[in-house]
Amino acid sequence: MNLRDIKKDINYVLGAFVDDCALFLTVNPGKNSEEVTDLIDEAAELNNALRDKIVAPEAKAAGKSAYFDAIRKELLEKVDALYDRLTAAVKKGLEPEEPAAPAPKKPRAKKAKEEPAAE
Repeated sequence: MNLRDIKKDINYVLGAFVDDCALFLTVNPGKNSEEVTDLIDEAAELNNALRDKIVAPEAKAAGKSAYFDAIRKELLEKVDALYDRLTAAVKKGLEPEEPAAPAPKKPRAKKAKEEPAAE
């Protein structure tokens, strides 16, 4: 495991998650958009946190492979949790809305009968 591979994994996995969020927002405008955009923000924060861990001094220690494996495991666990939350938001957004009560009918005005024209 090297630095280039772990960076590619982080970009790919988090990029796929953001793409899935964007797809939901595009196909279902206005439905749970706030919740899904919060998930996108969390994915960006996770990306930044993992990249900071990669370049940290601990990454240069002797157990480089084990360190990167731990980061990869953390990435997969946290993205799995994000996908669970996205799934819940999608299910909530796709539930049929309660139909509104039908509007009361207005009484029709009666048409006045035309009287025959006088000759």
